[in-house]
Parts: sequence; C-alpha cells; structure tokens
Amino acid sequence: MHHLLEKHYVNRMGWLRASVLGANDGLLSTTSIVIGVAAAQPDRHTIVLAALAGMIAGAMSMAAGEYVSVSSQEDTEKADLLREKRELEEMPEVELKELAKIYERRGVSKDTALRVATELSEHDALAAHAHDELGINEITQAKPFQAAFASFGSFALGALLPFAVSMLAPIKEMVYFQYGFSIVFLMVLGAISAKTGGSKIGVAVLRICFWGTVAMGITAVVGHYFGVTVS
Repeated sequence: MHHLLEKHYVNRMGWLRASVLGANDGLLSTTSIVIGVAAAQPDRHTIVLAALAGMIAGAMSMAAGEYVSVSSQEDTEKADLLREKRELEEMPEVELKELAKIYERRGVSKDTALRVATELSEHDALAAHAHDELGINEITQAKPFQAAFASFGSFALGALLPFAVSMLAPIKEMVYFQYGFSIVFLMVLGAISAKTGGSKIGVAVLRICFWGTVAMGITAVVGHYFGVTVS
C-alpha cells in the first residue's frame, strides 16, 4: 500500500524549477535594482518607480523567455514524435528490434527484451518509443504556457518584497533594509525549494545567500560610484 501512494520529487521538477527560479530572480533582481538606485542617493519616488519598473519588466521578460525556451523544446519533441511515428508505419520490424535492443542494454535478456518490446508495441508502440528511445514522458514533457505563467507569477511575487520595502523603509537606511529583508526571504526560498525537491537545505541556503550577497553588493557599489560621480 505504501508503494501505491509513493511520491517522487522528480514529479515536481517542471513547476518547481520555473516557480523557484522566478521567485528568486524576482526578489534578487528587483532588490539589486533598488539597492543600486538607492545607493546613488535619489528620492523615494525614484526608488519606488525603479522597483515597480523592475518588477513589471522582469515578470514579462521571465514569462516570455520561459515560453520561448519551452516552446522550442516542445517543437523538437513534436518533430521527433512525428519522425518516430513515420518510421513505425514504414518499418515496424526494425523499430521493434531497436526497442528490444534498448532493453537489452539495460540488462534484460534478449528473449525477455523482445517479448517486452513486442507487448509494449502492441499496446502503444509510439508511447513506448517516446518513453524509452526519446526520453519523452508526462513528467518531462514541455508545457510552455504552464512554465510561462509560473515564471510570471513567481517573479512578481518575489519582487513584491523589495517593492514594499522601497515604499516603507527609511530612505537613509534603504540599502540595509533591502539587503536584510531580501537575504532572509532568499534563505526561506532556498529552504522551501530544497525541502520540496528533496535536497540538502543547508547547501541550498548557503548557495543562494552567497550569490545574492554578491549580486546586491555589486549593484550597491555601482550605484554609489555613479551617485558620487554625478554629484
């Protein structure tokens, strides 16, 4: 009964990747923009406007980029499936032997491999070849709209934090408030993604904090230098 209810982390790979990437990018990139602008010592209106522009532009960019990327993967999958379908119609015997060879290479005996290939082909030959020859299945299958919406929503959600801080934090301490809140939430996101994906929480948190600090530190230096130079 336990095995019937068993869940695997890989089943979450598609939406988890897009959601975590979008939230991290939304939080980190928007915070970095705000820190860079705040370090140049402007007024609150400019800081809030920069946060809003970063949030909207970043969410749209993430959604568009994810859609184009996953659509390219989907086009490739469809082309491979069409070619495989044509080959199954034109030379089914050759394709059957090819499928059996795949099972043999996995350690199955020749007779058993041929029997398995035959039974699977009788049930759904294209599905068998898609799964075992092309590596296409329900888990890894490209879903452009799902990926685009997940990226857009998660980016906007992540960017809401620096946007809110830009409206509420004291101007003089804006950089420190942005960094502090962002690091805490980056740690939370890292822990959630690690827990959901079944990986080590400590490693994920340290990794995201390190690169987050690097990104925000660089933009702070650039913003400060630009502000000093202009003034």
